[in-house]
Amino acid sequence: AAVLGAARAIGELCPEGVEAHFVVAACENMIGSKAYVPSDILTASNGLTIEIGNTDAEGRLTLADALVYTDKELGCESIIELSTLTGACMISLGKEVAGVWTSNDELAEEIKDISKTTGDKSWRMPLVEEYKELLKSKFADLSNVSSGKYGGAITAALFLQNFVSKKKPFAHIDIAGPVWDDKSGATGYGARLVTEWVTRQGKQQGEK
Repeated sequence: AAVLGAARAIGELCPEGVEAHFVVAACENMIGSKAYVPSDILTASNGLTIEIGNTDAEGRLTLADALVYTDKELGCESIIELSTLTGACMISLGKEVAGVWTSNDELAEEIKDISKTTGDKSWRMPLVEEYKELLKSKFADLSNVSSGKYGGAITAALFLQNFVSKKKPFAHIDIAGPVWDDKSGATGYGARLVTEWVTRQGKQQGEK
């Protein structure tokens, strides 16, 4: 919803100097005779094999292919991705703040500043390289879940890093907490953040 809301806003604003692509990794999610099961091994569109350790960690599988498509097929210069990916992020930051994972300091600062402008609260979280060990599989390139109990939001972010070129600015934003208010329902969190980010990309190009 955040991505679609931002797409509509950008479509109406038509900011100059930027070409934006909005990719939504949506698919059916239901029981069926062809549904995947634990121990299945899937092959992502970039060729990496993924062992299914938990069928409830399905969102990151569709995100993986969406990121490969955005990176390789569309050739985007920088990528931000929003998803309600983990309950672990809410345990860390509560329901008011989204977690931001990126190895690019400049992109991190952009998102931090935009969060202050739009009111979409966010906090940069660590990409702990040592935790990559928790995603190792004996039978595939990686597992879709961590082998440990803790740091699930971090390992989910590390999983997604495998599907974007290492040198490309990329941020994963886990919006599981702030997208929903128990009293009023959906909040629209992220739509303003993405809209402002895209608009600023155009302004930056105009200043070069």
